[in-house]
Amino acid sequence: MEKANELRMTAVVKDRPERGFTIEKRTISTDLKEDEILVKVRTASFCGTDYHIYAYDDWAKSRLQLPLIVGHEFSGEVIKTGKKVAKVNIGDIVSAETHIICGTCEFCLRGEGHICENTEIIGVDTDGCFAGYVKIPEANCFLNDKAADHLHLSVQEPLGNAVHTMAHFPVEDRTVAIVGCGPLGLMGIDVSRAYGAKKIIAIEINAYRRRKAEELGADVVINPLDEDVVQRVLAETDGRGVDVVGEFSGNKTAIEQAFKYIKPGGGMSLLGIPAENIELNLADDVVFKGIEIYGVVGRRIYDTWHEVRRLIDAGMLNLDKVITHELPLKDVEKAAEIMESGDSGKIVLIPEEGDYE
Repeated sequence: MEKANELRMTAVVKDRPERGFTIEKRTISTDLKEDEILVKVRTASFCGTDYHIYAYDDWAKSRLQLPLIVGHEFSGEVIKTGKKVAKVNIGDIVSAETHIICGTCEFCLRGEGHICENTEIIGVDTDGCFAGYVKIPEANCFLNDKAADHLHLSVQEPLGNAVHTMAHFPVEDRTVAIVGCGPLGLMGIDVSRAYGAKKIIAIEINAYRRRKAEELGADVVINPLDEDVVQRVLAETDGRGVDVVGEFSGNKTAIEQAFKYIKPGGGMSLLGIPAENIELNLADDVVFKGIEIYGVVGRRIYDTWHEVRRLIDAGMLNLDKVITHELPLKDVEKAAEIMESGDSGKIVLIPEEGDYE
């Protein structure tokens, strides 16, 4: 029987050390810590991290404590606030910065909370948002315009990754390579175009995503299975190479090739996470080229979020083209299968009335 301080909901749970998810009814207490809020989830988007959890790969095996409600990218309505919550009100529409940071370590204190040494991630280290309701700290809330498209609001967190990646080095009037055109790489193309890149070269093996790259404004799209990427990029840049590389693939070969076609003095932002060690000629490809390498961790809190809002509010992005699928929350395994196929951009999950009780 439901208690006065509990809500029943449908939740996507990782409860077994094997491939797949479990859809089950859960209760969530409405009791809150002083700094917490309770959110009714409206939209939640499926992420590569969620796929790793679904597949239960080596990363998931080493990181997760089961059982766990999964999911971390969402938007929703605040329905209850803790006693010391001051900036968020009942009825507000929020998205979430998914990295819960301590605020007291060396990195937080110097304004670099994105590399907080005590970071916990919603839906990885704490129960997540693939459910009717979710609790998060007030400090992790980003207030949205109530009139904004809820589908767009749920993808602000991954969009922040793409903005962080492509905004670190100036791209206006410069040549840019986007390596890997999964959902984040597609966003990287969109962001680069919004920032006024002179020429965008997209590198992707999947035919569906190559077509999406063209649709989003890539000037050149290369299939590395069909041609020599280094030679083609150099041919497209008068033999000089690209000014900026946004690396979204995590593929060993693709990363190693990028160091061959980046222009001397160029900048490389690395977001993709390789499963293998990368082999580099540091002398020729890094030192003598004088390039800069930047590792991208999440979003700069909250500078990146404000930049995301600016781009969206100014109508500079094409999120409707990046979001390719909308599915009911209960079809989360179908979302995982679609992502596994590679034939998708961003997939958004929608809780239905039956998910709230």
